[in-house]
Amino acid sequence: MISLIKNELTKIFKKKTIYITFLVVLAFIIFSNCMTKYVTNSYSSYYRYSEETIKSMESTLETLDPNKASDNTMYIGIKSELDTAKLTNKYPENSWQIQIIYNKISPLINEKNTYEYGVNKDETKAQEMQAQIDELQQKLDNDDWRYFANEDLETANETLSNLKEQRNNTEDKQLIKDLEIQIKQAEISKEVAEYRINQEIKYGNDYLNQALEAYQSYSITVAELEQNLDSLTYNEKQQYNQSLKYVEENRYILENKVDINKSDDLRGILENFMNQYSLFIIVIVVMIAGTIVSEEFNKGTIKLLLIKPYSRKKILLAKFLTTLIIIVFTIVTILVMQLIVGGIMFGFDSLSIPIVEYNFNTNAIQEINVFAYLGLQILTQLPIIILLGTLAFALSTIFNNSALAITISLLGFMSASIINQIAITFNVQILKYFVTMNWDLSQYLFGALPMMPNMTMLSSIVICIIYFLIMMIVAFIVFKKKNIKNI
Repeated sequence: MISLIKNELTKIFKKKTIYITFLVVLAFIIFSNCMTKYVTNSYSSYYRYSEETIKSMESTLETLDPNKASDNTMYIGIKSELDTAKLTNKYPENSWQIQIIYNKISPLINEKNTYEYGVNKDETKAQEMQAQIDELQQKLDNDDWRYFANEDLETANETLSNLKEQRNNTEDKQLIKDLEIQIKQAEISKEVAEYRINQEIKYGNDYLNQALEAYQSYSITVAELEQNLDSLTYNEKQQYNQSLKYVEENRYILENKVDINKSDDLRGILENFMNQYSLFIIVIVVMIAGTIVSEEFNKGTIKLLLIKPYSRKKILLAKFLTTLIIIVFTIVTILVMQLIVGGIMFGFDSLSIPIVEYNFNTNAIQEINVFAYLGLQILTQLPIIILLGTLAFALSTIFNNSALAITISLLGFMSASIINQIAITFNVQILKYFVTMNWDLSQYLFGALPMMPNMTMLSSIVICIIYFLIMMIVAFIVFKKKNIKNI
């Protein structure tokens, strides 16, 4: 058996196509890593106006007359945008001041211009608005971000107090329920404002501010869904679990000051290794599995193989075991290439930061070593690769047609997401037993809810084994009965 496997591996590695394929993968790895390093930015930048844009707005403004009814609204809009643009350009790119300008000062500028140039002019109110804008601008110049944070906290406290008073003064059950949700939202806003002040997180668009925004958004979703927790649909339960997961993960970011969502480093790439490279792995495996038997018949070399003192069963088993070895070899090779290229591009420092997942079994955050997490992802997605490789192997054995075996296997992989989406969207229960719904065991990791109700990891493993055995049994029966006299 070992000599048969060695012989199969020798034949595979004598082919130039396998080396060309791995060179293509290496080129893609280098390209994607370069794109990640030089193009991908973890944090989106605030929009800044160029000098040309400002001049263009000034030129447009000169053609408009605010005293004309037809021009008035457009004049106020462009004038407000121009004033905002000039103000934002006074501060460094991505500074906390720019966020405050867009969120808090820009509406005041528009209101001031409405009083100054609008149909119902009010010079006194326009001056009052300008004084307020000047006061806020002084806070920006003095780097007094805490003023705005305290203002947010004061607003949250005031809103919370008003909502509680309304709740105490009403007897309508539905209104009380609605007010409870609004109170929870106000409490979350208060918590976020307090956290910003206590942890001294300036406004901005860095990972801490993104975590604050995500924490607030998902906490509100959790609070809303918890109002009817016992009557949630399965999709709503999945949404609830996802929101709860993001709440706890963003809380971890804020408490530990670690950007666990950073994707433009080696850790981030390895975290998504299977999502990024599974297609290449599957293509290589299917190409080999889809030709390992049929080529012997097409070239007539099957006769030379069968005259050796081995049973047909051993010959076919050796070829399949070779396919499994190739699966391992392909994953390891692509992983090593990514490690080398990624290490050169980004360094290895990021690998010290653990992968963070919310575990629904323990209702707690779980820290996992990067390589342990990577191994877990590979292990739980291995059934996809094995089953597609087995499909290509079986079709190659049954029909002696490499093109057919490779094409059908790749089409099966590409159509899997469509089949799964149909099953979920239209609640097609019978598809729950189809292989594509079950071959990705990562859906069960950390106690997450699977794609459809009443699915378990054990049932999915059993279904995958059944499909595997059906393909292998048919392949062995056909191979044993094949007539090679006319080959």
